[in-house]
Amino acid sequence: VKFNNCAGNKGVRYETNSLDFKVRADGTMYAAHQVQVPSKQLILMVTAWDPQTLGRWEAIVRFLVAEKLQHNGHKPKGRKTVPGELAQQQSDTLLPWRQHHSANGLRRQKRDWVIPPINVPENSRGPFPQQLVRIRSDKDKEIHIRYSITGVGADQPPMEVFSIDPVSGRMYVTRPMDREERASYHLRAHAVDMNGNKVENPIDLYIYVIDMNDNRPEFINQVYNGSVDEGSKPGTYVMTVTANDADDSTTANGMVRYRIVTQTPQSPSQNMFTINSETGDIVTVAAGLDREKVQQYLVIVQATDMEGNLNYGLSNTATAIITVTDVNDNPPEFTTSTVSINTSAHLLRNGVAWQQKVVRDGTPRATRTRVLTHSHFGFSRPRGPREKMQHFAAAVDYEMNRAFMLTVMVSNQAPLASGIQMSFQSTAGVTISVTDVNEAPYFPTNHKLIRLEEGVPTGTVLTTFSAVDPDRFMQQAVRYSKLSDPANWLNINATNGQITTAAVLDRESDYIKNNVYEATFLAADNGIPPASGTGTLQIYLIDINDNAPELLPKEAQICEKPNLNVINITAADADIDPNVGPFVFELPSVPSAVRKNWTITRLNGDYAQLSLRIMYLEAGVYDVPIIVTDSGNPPLYNTCIIKVKVCPCDENGDCTTVGAVAAAGLGTGAIIAILICIIILLTMVLLFVVWMKRREKERHTKQLLIDPEDDVRDNILKYDEEGGGEEDQDYDLSQLQQPETMDHVLNKTPGVRRVDERPIGAEPQYPIRPVIPHPGDIGDFINEGLRAADNDPTAPPYDSLLVFDYEGSGSTAGSVSSLNSSSSGDQNYDYLNDWGPRFKKLADMYGGGEED
Repeated sequence: VKFNNCAGNKGVRYETNSLDFKVRADGTMYAAHQVQVPSKQLILMVTAWDPQTLGRWEAIVRFLVAEKLQHNGHKPKGRKTVPGELAQQQSDTLLPWRQHHSANGLRRQKRDWVIPPINVPENSRGPFPQQLVRIRSDKDKEIHIRYSITGVGADQPPMEVFSIDPVSGRMYVTRPMDREERASYHLRAHAVDMNGNKVENPIDLYIYVIDMNDNRPEFINQVYNGSVDEGSKPGTYVMTVTANDADDSTTANGMVRYRIVTQTPQSPSQNMFTINSETGDIVTVAAGLDREKVQQYLVIVQATDMEGNLNYGLSNTATAIITVTDVNDNPPEFTTSTVSINTSAHLLRNGVAWQQKVVRDGTPRATRTRVLTHSHFGFSRPRGPREKMQHFAAAVDYEMNRAFMLTVMVSNQAPLASGIQMSFQSTAGVTISVTDVNEAPYFPTNHKLIRLEEGVPTGTVLTTFSAVDPDRFMQQAVRYSKLSDPANWLNINATNGQITTAAVLDRESDYIKNNVYEATFLAADNGIPPASGTGTLQIYLIDINDNAPELLPKEAQICEKPNLNVINITAADADIDPNVGPFVFELPSVPSAVRKNWTITRLNGDYAQLSLRIMYLEAGVYDVPIIVTDSGNPPLYNTCIIKVKVCPCDENGDCTTVGAVAAAGLGTGAIIAILICIIILLTMVLLFVVWMKRREKERHTKQLLIDPEDDVRDNILKYDEEGGGEEDQDYDLSQLQQPETMDHVLNKTPGVRRVDERPIGAEPQYPIRPVIPHPGDIGDFINEGLRAADNDPTAPPYDSLLVFDYEGSGSTAGSVSSLNSSSSGDQNYDYLNDWGPRFKKLADMYGGGEED
């Protein structure tokens, strides 16, 4: 390739978009290694760029690969295509359907050619349409041939990207191509004659879009997060950043290279990290990472295509956040060697806040603080930044222990990191002075439980619930009071804590849970400030037989005849075992009808069956008394009433509907009366429906005698003139006006008169016909009009329904009665259908066409 930058080409460098070919400084192109070219045409992009002026120039180079053929044992030698011949070959016409002739004159069809791919650079600026290739057949000298192409990009979406001249066979691209949208196209070329008959077999055309560097590398994430341990050695892996380029990855356009632009902060060195230019792996490059000095680094990473060439490659950036993680390289230390603490015994039991150490690595949770000289003291694990020194004994007695001398040690939970030459622990002396405070009284036996029978009388002493004041050297009095007594059953002596009953305790009360009643009491001293404590008293109530049983169910249903069904009965008792079942069920002797009509059969200790003793019992509702006795000591009984509905039953033993009504208290007479009322109501509804139908039928018999379409009672229209329609506006209407003289009328032969003329002479005066505003029957209205018209000699004989105003006699235009309709059949009356419903009948008569 030859290039001239008008400056002597000093320092100009050449590059290609293929790794298989390179260009020397003198412009000579050569293959970098052995290359197998799969197609008959190869297109490369050659770039010349000046590092000083940053100028860039591009050119497209097409290689036509010679086909190696074996013919008559000789192999033709390939010929190098010089630049002058390249343009000539590019404009050559493809003959994919070339014919060959044998020696004897017979035509022999050679197999179809394999057309080499057509390469089109993307983002071409045109002008468009831009010719790609010309396709023609040898037969176009004999017949007229039409060419066409089909496939994606021609007649399939995206449509009309490629076009072909049907006569010349020149194929064009109509708009700029985008390789990232579609990298290749497969079309088929067709050749047909003027009649559409196939002349040649379709030929496959492959079009490849040459990639241009028109896409920047895009990072998968704009922010990457990674971590590295402090003190890591150079070369330690941190993270990987990745950028993708939409351009062809097999060319320099899509080959991305990475580099670090900036690092913040630049401590202890401005180059603490490096990145692999091809893989994007970030590693440490210098030592000195210290979390206690720098906890986080912000690294800006740049990705550039064209193999990282910053002069003409496209770039993009992302941020990498590198967190320095802590390692155990600093032991904890006490801030002072001796500590004095003044605190109360109460606070000492709950824990004293302790913050006498410095932890450089991690949090206080990473350390362990211990008391070496006293087993009752220790340190609790902290929830916040401070841990607590705590006395783990039950209590600290001020009179027994007024001061403590302790030795405290702090150490790391984990051993120090390798290479750290320091002691992993620190010690300090602690002196604790205890001050006495007023402590609350407490109940030695909290949740005290006592047992007694329910029903004890009011005022009974249950127990003494007393509290102890821990302040033995303070002369203080303790007072008692109730804090919680849900049923208000108890009283407490304010001085000595004696518990007595204020009401009868009932085990079946809603305040009892699992036979236990619970009350809370308060013990308060008179110290400064006063203190109080609470205690809970639990009373377990032993059940006594104080509740009689109740019969279940309260209502039941049975058939009027025995042996069809029975009633299962049971009992419920509010007491508990042994004051409940087994139960005894029996019928009372009074009234005697109860045992006469009913009987009870025992099933087990809790269930029995109630059934009829007699063969038939009239339907109705019966109150059956039953005596239920429990098994308590002494036993209790209860006479309960069960409402039994006796009703007729079907064969399945279920009450019928009539039987259920009868059982509800209605007699046979009442049932019959209800049925008669229902029948009468249905009969009245039926008669009303028949009467409505008959009235509707009479209304139809009095309808109008004219066609509903001709009824104009509700469609009267008033016009300002009575002239013709739109089609006869050109007629001379003066001929229809009143003539100036009446001689032609007066000189008529007597006895000859037209029937459509008004008679000449004196007209008799007739009374004005009354107008019935609202006739009761339309038939009477029509008949009245007929009689009036028949007796009126001035009315034309052919119309007796409407009376028109007289428009004069005689006409200079003569009669139009001689006009008749044409019988030639060429008149078209279909336009009458467009005139609306007024002309529907006329349209049906004349617009229907000829009849068979």
